Amino acid sequence: MISEHQVKLEYTSGLREIDSFSHALIIFFMHQLSFNAESDLVRRPRRRVNSLSFGGSMSTRRAEFLAGVKATIPLLIGAFPFGVIFGALSINAGISPLGTVALSLFVFAGSAQFIGVGLVAGGASIPVIVLTTFVVNLRHALYSATLAPYVKHLSQRWLLPLGYMLTDEAFVTAVTHYAEAGDSTLKHWYFLGSELVLFICWQIFTLIGIVAGSQIKDANNWGLDFALYVTFTGMLVPLVKNRPTLAAVVVAALTAVLTNTMPNKIGLLIATLAGVAAGVIVEARFGVETEPLVAPEESVL
Repeated sequence: MISEHQVKLEYTSGLREIDSFSHALIIFFMHQLSFNAESDLVRRPRRRVNSLSFGGSMSTRRAEFLAGVKATIPLLIGAFPFGVIFGALSINAGISPLGTVALSLFVFAGSAQFIGVGLVAGGASIPVIVLTTFVVNLRHALYSATLAPYVKHLSQRWLLPLGYMLTDEAFVTAVTHYAEAGDSTLKHWYFLGSELVLFICWQIFTLIGIVAGSQIKDANNWGLDFALYVTFTGMLVPLVKNRPTLAAVVVAALTAVLTNTMPNKIGLLIATLAGVAAGVIVEARFGVETEPLVAPEESVL
């Protein structure tokens, strides 16, 4: 069985680095990218999408959906060990299989789930657990601000599930697709495909970890979390296309590392502000070399 000390170690070291470094970098530069794009965004009239069941050709919807799935599959390489280790650590921290499944099903946020397990094992109070995970997940507010121009024409029947299943990987995949040239009005199906494959696979990975929990010893020492660094680096590098973005990434990275030991992930927020500030300053000084992004036209299912 993994001891309480080992669970705490996993929480305080490995997860802090994963969330404050790999995850945060993507958030910072993508937020800056959207910040740059917003000023040049071309808005066109849109019709609100009212349901998932009609409008647009089925083949086009299917093509977008499957493209989103396909684009996300390589990212599962990093999610697999992360999900398995979570399931194993949760079981060995004393959380029941049902509770572990519920965390992945209803919380669906890898870093917050790891942190929750570590805090539970350490005997933290409920307010501390809630506050800590809330601070960690504040990055989703940046995701929402970035995606808003592209999805605000969708109805609540779309926005609720898309918001619920939003993750770091799905965000990067979706916002990159939205920024690509093209006049497709069904890119939200691509977004949905990316999120669904991640959601389903995360549940499977957690179940594997639950089953293997009694067999995995010192899971935090296996080094499997290295796959996350590779995955997020692979998503990040190709998207750094201008000076403001590069400045945001570098400053956010350095700040995240320097503030890594701060409690309750406060360093993550500091790095966010530092990265955005750096991007804004460099943009004001040098401008942006890339072409402006164009929001999607009227969307029809």
